[in-house]
Amino acid sequence: MTVITIDKDICTGCQECTKVCPVFAIEGNPHEAQKIVEERCVNCGQCVQKCKSYISLIDHGAEIYAQKRAERHLPETVTEPLFAAYNVCHLEEVIEALKSPKFTMIMAAPAVRVALAEDFGMPLGSLTPGKMAAAMRRIGFKRVYDTNWSADLTIMEEGTELVKRVTGGGTLPMFTSCCPAWIKYMEDQHPSLTKHLSTCRSPQQMSGPMFKTYGAKLNKVDPKDIFVVSVMPCTAKQFECSRPEMNASGQRDVDVVITTRELAYLIKYCGIDFNALPDEKFDMPLGDYTGAATIFGVTGGVMEAAIRTGYTLITGKELSDKDVDITPVRSTEGFRTADIRVGDLTLKVGILTYLKNIDPIIEKLEAGTLDLHFIEVMSCPEGCVSGGGQPKLVLDADVPEAYKNRRDATFAHDKNLPKRKSHENPAIKKVYEDFLKEPCGEQSHHLLHTTYKGSGGHH
Repeated sequence: MTVITIDKDICTGCQECTKVCPVFAIEGNPHEAQKIVEERCVNCGQCVQKCKSYISLIDHGAEIYAQKRAERHLPETVTEPLFAAYNVCHLEEVIEALKSPKFTMIMAAPAVRVALAEDFGMPLGSLTPGKMAAAMRRIGFKRVYDTNWSADLTIMEEGTELVKRVTGGGTLPMFTSCCPAWIKYMEDQHPSLTKHLSTCRSPQQMSGPMFKTYGAKLNKVDPKDIFVVSVMPCTAKQFECSRPEMNASGQRDVDVVITTRELAYLIKYCGIDFNALPDEKFDMPLGDYTGAATIFGVTGGVMEAAIRTGYTLITGKELSDKDVDITPVRSTEGFRTADIRVGDLTLKVGILTYLKNIDPIIEKLEAGTLDLHFIEVMSCPEGCVSGGGQPKLVLDADVPEAYKNRRDATFAHDKNLPKRKSHENPAIKKVYEDFLKEPCGEQSHHLLHTTYKGSGGHH
């Protein structure tokens, strides 16, 4: 599936994109159109963020602009410059589904709510979950849910899996599995090492089958009539939802993925004044979430969320309010490690930011010298807040401030939520009681876990 494209008519060969590509998947001579090597591309979209070659209505005229816009299946309301590197847009499918009798459900990832408002002139990193929920409702979605809910679900599954591996002699270190660009990299480049990946699906791919099974029951709808749209800061998520094994619900689990940018296009296409919207809540129960879920959007966040719950799974005790901020795992440097005391156990963890930094880690893993229990990997420079699908930062000078503000807003959101550990989410407790029974149990394994190329199946 093609996700990222470089338009040879627009590309000037400045090679800004080649500098940011973490897997050296972009080739070409200087001052000539660049080309993406699909076999190496992990769909992270950093080239889309960095690209500087564009056409605009003003500089190139309405005819050429309209032709390019149509080629990209963008709504006619889009008038901003069109850059050479871009991700394939799926808004037409969303608009068709909204017109159809389908029961449409939409969800948004943690990082979307700290960036979406930038496309409506608000300051970088503005936190707007309430306006986002209201906008989705005005667009016409029948249910406005939240990927944060399934981020909490992911922690229950992943935390349980980690404890089982650490205490039961499973494959260690275990790597996180919520970043699809990282998964594709491992499958393409190091298939023999995929046994180290958590078998947990990403929060997006846990949401899909839950919406089409548990959610279908709650809403008294036939799963075949449900159309699930996912809004992501990430272009690789478009590839992930199309993977053939992502059909645990009996249908395609997530029908379409759009980016944060494309949600902004859709809001404008529908003529909605985003800034004037009131704050509204997500639909319950599949929109309830804790602080642990929202920090999934920043590098180190999945690790921190997992430790907050892992502590309870291992010790049977709760982390106190003063200990819930696990600052040793918070940072944006390339690779860092920390030793976290969890009862009698010292949990050795690693956090890797930006796939450019992966080679030394893989070398240690192959040599058997990577003495860690659990490693988080995020392909983008500062995790999902810096994803390829986020609002485009045209001026390089804005990038550090945008990343910092999105990060700060994420941590502020976590601090201000009434519950900050995934296992405290009442909607998560209820889904296990009524439907899943237990983390990593039979039902969970069928709906919420997956296999990888080269891994030889589940662990």
